[in-house]
Amino acid sequence: MGEMKRPGGELASRPLHFFWIVDCSGSMYGEKIGTVNHAIQSTIPEMVSAAENNPNAQLMIRTLKFSTGASWVTGNPVKVEDFAWDDLEAAGVTDLGKAFELLAAQLTIPPMSDRALPPVLVLLSDGQPTDDYKKALAELKRLPWGKKAVKIAISIGQDADDTVLEEFTGNKELVLQANNAAALTKMIKWASTAASLVSAPASIAADAAGQDGDAPVIVDMGGRLPDLDDIQEGDVW
Repeated sequence: MGEMKRPGGELASRPLHFFWIVDCSGSMYGEKIGTVNHAIQSTIPEMVSAAENNPNAQLMIRTLKFSTGASWVTGNPVKVEDFAWDDLEAAGVTDLGKAFELLAAQLTIPPMSDRALPPVLVLLSDGQPTDDYKKALAELKRLPWGKKAVKIAISIGQDADDTVLEEFTGNKELVLQANNAAALTKMIKWASTAASLVSAPASIAADAAGQDGDAPVIVDMGGRLPDLDDIQEGDVW
């Protein structure tokens, strides 16, 4: 089946930006960052397959890392079929505010297209911010695309500051707990499915209906929370 066209021949697919935002501070060293690297790498084929089955959206991936400072691992948005995960290493502190500043700079128009679907922001962290993140987070959430974004956080281990993560998501249900490698792998896999839900026809219709407003698109992630009952209790972080 050919790609859907808009009147005049323009492709109907709209860009959907998906951001992995990864804590690479020293406390992530070892099994934690290793699990993140392996799990995200393993989600790529599934994300490619889901994108191929959806002509409504062009899925674009980027990775942002933060520790002492923050930087883009993926300098520009990359089509999911061309995306390759670069393994991350862990060292330094937890400058979450710097990550929010870099993210906010990319959620303006330009570089975002006014035709884009609501972006998906997935934040992974195991600790507490070591910089003043509140001002940068407020700026991020003030932006129209910051308001409309689907925000998911994965809380890694028992020392993660869930209060901060809930400030980011705005929804306690979307702060996912991962206290061992098996749980973290499952949560990363689950978070990667958010793109499919945002680009589903019902979500696109809801976005189009409220395109002039700042209200977030309601994507029923909460009703699909992963079941951890089948995960064996291993080492707890």
